[in-house]
Amino acid sequence: MDLSTMLEQLAGGMVTTVEIFFVTLICSLPLGLLICFGRMSKNKILKGIVSAYVSVMRGTPLMLQLMVVYFGPYFIFGIRISRGYSLIAVFIGFAINYAAYFAEIYRGGIESMPAGQYEAAQILGYSKSQTFFRIILPQVIKRILPSITNEVITLVKDTSLAFVVSVAEMFTIAKQIASAQTTMTPFLVAAIFYYIFNLIVAVAMNKIEKMMNYYK
Repeated sequence: MDLSTMLEQLAGGMVTTVEIFFVTLICSLPLGLLICFGRMSKNKILKGIVSAYVSVMRGTPLMLQLMVVYFGPYFIFGIRISRGYSLIAVFIGFAINYAAYFAEIYRGGIESMPAGQYEAAQILGYSKSQTFFRIILPQVIKRILPSITNEVITLVKDTSLAFVVSVAEMFTIAKQIASAQTTMTPFLVAAIFYYIFNLIVAVAMNKIEKMMNYYK
């Protein structure tokens, strides 16, 4: 197999990898904020349920969670799994896993804010929602961006775990080609792709962080 053919095959896997990455971020970032609210709720039942969820998501391997999401509908509810469900299961598994991590990052940022800011906003006539979204959240985002960046970079590499439910992302295709052709070239190409992807992510997040310098 020549290099151009190999790159063509890997390109299809690259598209799937990028797709998993962006769908996970789009779903897990807002979901993480909702989970954070539940984690900080004064309702003990809700707080207990959400805390247990976060504990399970952070305490068990993502690979295992993907398998549960994929095989669960059949073994628990007897629902037959279609071939197209593999990618959906990956989206669900990644989203609920990363939402738990983002929720804890949000919580740490919110709890680090001085109580005086809430009191000052109340005196100025802001409602609780206005205080949070206009005053607190922008500052929280500034504080947690380094931690978010670390998780996003980890996400790029974790996309390779999609192979456990037969999703042919880039690393899976690289392994298949390497096994069939007995060459390390596909792994080298995959390594370059992951590095460039993570470099782009790091640069983009750094620019966002500089844009948030207003909240220093």
